Amino acid sequence: MKKFNTVKTFSNNSVIEERRFLFEVVGISQQGSNNLDYPIRQSGTSFITVPYSRMNQEMNRINRLGGKIVNITPIGINTPVQAQGLSSSSEKTTNNKPMTQAQEKKEKKEVKVPVNIYRPKNPFVGKCIENYELVAEGGSGTVRHLTFDLSDGDLHYLEGQSIGIIPPGEDERGKPHKLRLYSIASTRHGDKLDDKTVSLCVRQLEYQNEEGETVQGVCSTYLCNLEENADVAITGPVGKEMLLPDDEDATIVMLATGTGIAPFRAFLWRMFKERELNPDYQFKGLAWLVFGIPYTQNILYKEELEKMAKEYSDNFRLTYAISREQKTDDGGKMYVQSRVSEYADELFELIQKPNTHVYMCGLKGMEPPISDTFTAEAEKRGMNWDEMRKQMKKEHRWHVEVY
Repeated sequence: MKKFNTVKTFSNNSVIEERRFLFEVVGISQQGSNNLDYPIRQSGTSFITVPYSRMNQEMNRINRLGGKIVNITPIGINTPVQAQGLSSSSEKTTNNKPMTQAQEKKEKKEVKVPVNIYRPKNPFVGKCIENYELVAEGGSGTVRHLTFDLSDGDLHYLEGQSIGIIPPGEDERGKPHKLRLYSIASTRHGDKLDDKTVSLCVRQLEYQNEEGETVQGVCSTYLCNLEENADVAITGPVGKEMLLPDDEDATIVMLATGTGIAPFRAFLWRMFKERELNPDYQFKGLAWLVFGIPYTQNILYKEELEKMAKEYSDNFRLTYAISREQKTDDGGKMYVQSRVSEYADELFELIQKPNTHVYMCGLKGMEPPISDTFTAEAEKRGMNWDEMRKQMKKEHRWHVEVY
């Protein structure tokens, strides 16, 4: 018979002021020194209630004892342990299961991640039903929001995935153009909320080559000039790196530049704009978007983002980094990495929570300075950032898609 060991809390009070988490631990052995102040067994499952301030310490000790944390459940603030149906002194068995918050929740149906439903040799041909400008007058460049009709096929996707677009025509060698991948900017339900569309956020690529000639991106130019009702060849979806976790209490830190906002638009729309459509996903955690753009006019989806930040102020935090308008304390331009440095202490504390996910999407130039900032914050605390990042990556909590 599987045994459930004693649940131990780290307070003598019946009501704990600090937010607490319930650790479900298996495999704890008596090897090594047991510095934990709660009883343990050599087998079975232990339930340990841990205050936020001691989470890292207890996780390290559990690891040293050979234990594995299989589940962490936030208990809440000012919530008595007794209210969760937990005992602090009696053993439980599978015939008398502890009524933890995790067990009270209904089991959610696992959603399979769709991949490569349509491939380059046999793409899905959809229709453009929407193509409008996102950059306000006076802004820099052109960014378009495009929506494609999927009703004649079986293309479906999840937030954080990408689709491929195959531009028509041939390259300079006379071969068909290769597909380009774009992050999906809509939720699985689509902008029309009928599960029959997919949307993209596309910036027209334009640059000067070595000869001083203006070069325009093949696929981005094609998409930005696409007329409504025009056919478009679509492949995919692809990608598992940027998926949104199912945890409704998670902390989601999103670092974006320009059109890197696309997957985070999908995240935020799912969290806050489609609550009635998603009874099994009612976000109650913290979403923090740090969005880097050159000018105020380049804030993509500005009205909707600011409306959500106002309506859901307890759950959504919006921070801009406007490089051509805002300055750092030392007079430099304000980039995403500058904001990360500004809020370094707060962000690093959030990162240490076991249910915090960090996402980075956009220009790859922001990644090295952000890593430097977290390295410095880790050193202040006697920690190693490289090891922490590897562990977060292993736990699927560190997500990077830069270009």
